[in-house]
Amino acid sequence: MSSDFFAMALIWYVAFLFSTVCHEAAHALVAKWGGDSTAYAGGQVTLDPIPHVKREPFGLVVIPWLCLISTHGATMFGWGSAPIDPYWQIRYPRRAAVMALAGPVSNFIIAFLAAVVMHIGIAYGIFAPTLPVVSVTGDTFIDGAAMLLSVLFILNVILGVFNLLPVPPLDGYSVLGLFVPERTYLQLLEFGRTSGFSMFGIILAYVIFPRVVDPVLNLAKYLFFLPLF
Repeated sequence: MSSDFFAMALIWYVAFLFSTVCHEAAHALVAKWGGDSTAYAGGQVTLDPIPHVKREPFGLVVIPWLCLISTHGATMFGWGSAPIDPYWQIRYPRRAAVMALAGPVSNFIIAFLAAVVMHIGIAYGIFAPTLPVVSVTGDTFIDGAAMLLSVLFILNVILGVFNLLPVPPLDGYSVLGLFVPERTYLQLLEFGRTSGFSMFGIILAYVIFPRVVDPVLNLAKYLFFLPLF
């Protein structure tokens, strides 16, 4: 495998790890604000990846790299998690729904910030006005930064949209607590805790996702090319 492949794989992995750590840390922080200190006690209210990797070594390290290497960079799959107190979720379903929403929101914030930095680089003639942005200086470091920003933008739109699909065990299923009656929400949570229902949800998410993400990515790219300043 070429050095170019490993350089690109490393950029994708760094973007994935950072984005997933931010996602899980957002869950943990909002849960703590809402009265559940389970993830905080586990050291997950942090952007330090080590506590997150210790909790999910396969989801955050092994599986992503196996996917990248086995598909030569065509696919990357992984996951993280933040523990919650299920009894807190039952007692405070609205707070739990807000906690679930915090993860995808963090991804959309990262995508927005990456777009802003890319626009600043374009404004100062450092990046070319394309997506992915490319360096116009030829500097290796700036080339890598341009690609990392592009990957952060695209990847976090994908992560945010995927996790908002309203199927278990994704965040969007718990976010339903903001829109349905509390009794209905508690029944949904009970269904979602069954392993078979969660497996069905994952399969359904992967069937639905390609039909949802393409128009959202097209919209994100359209908005990216609108002037910010």
